Amino acid sequence: MSDVTKQLTYLSGALKAPRVIECATRLAVQARDNNWSYEEYLAAVLEREASARDASGATLRIRAAGFGTVKTLDDFDFDLQPAIRSQVAGLASGAWLAEARNIVLLGPPGTGKTHLAIGLGIKACHQGRRVLFATATDWVTRLADAHQAGRLAPELARLARYQLIIIDEVGYLPFGQDAANLFFQLVSSRYEHASIILTSNLAFSAWGSVFGDQAVAAAMIDRIVHHADVLALKGASYRLRDRNIDPLPSIKAQKEAN
Repeated sequence: MSDVTKQLTYLSGALKAPRVIECATRLAVQARDNNWSYEEYLAAVLEREASARDASGATLRIRAAGFGTVKTLDDFDFDLQPAIRSQVAGLASGAWLAEARNIVLLGPPGTGKTHLAIGLGIKACHQGRRVLFATATDWVTRLADAHQAGRLAPELARLARYQLIIIDEVGYLPFGQDAANLFFQLVSSRYEHASIILTSNLAFSAWGSVFGDQAVAAAMIDRIVHHADVLALKGASYRLRDRNIDPLPSIKAQKEAN
């Protein structure tokens, strides 16, 4: 190993940029062959290091977000939801996060709401944003535990440092009054400060039954939707599309009987 290589190895370690030495060695040959200027060579080396750091950081942020299953926007079948294709493409830029806007995905089960929520969350991770994902029930459990421990305010403050939280499956299970109040505090703590992606199988008009109080539901919807993009997904469940299974056979039979 030459003295220059030893020095580069030491300096890259001191800067906590271990990939610099690899890039510098590999790009040196290309720089000589193509008569790069010193500035061009330095820019190429630093660009590789920055790209590698971004990729590594995104991987850590995705792992920490708690998505469970990784689903990307590229994997989503927009042929089944053509009406929202352009809207989602615009949201993929992440500009809405800088404005602390929200995204609400409404539609029947199995239409891709969770897939889109995770896909947009992963985009946010790649854009350098801190993200947390959980179902509505899990969020309430988390807040209830913090409340019981006398740490609700610090927990809400900690969550506010995440630029995006994703609340999945609002409406699948009703909440009691205490749970509804905790959920309201979570939404209120982020209003005009940080973003939420929320998915629900229910129209806003039915949220009163979920939260047990029309006034609480109305106040929550007001804060969520004030600065939000609302996407309506339609159609049958993709899970059952090719299986000739009616997801609600009892309801169908009841309608036919009437």
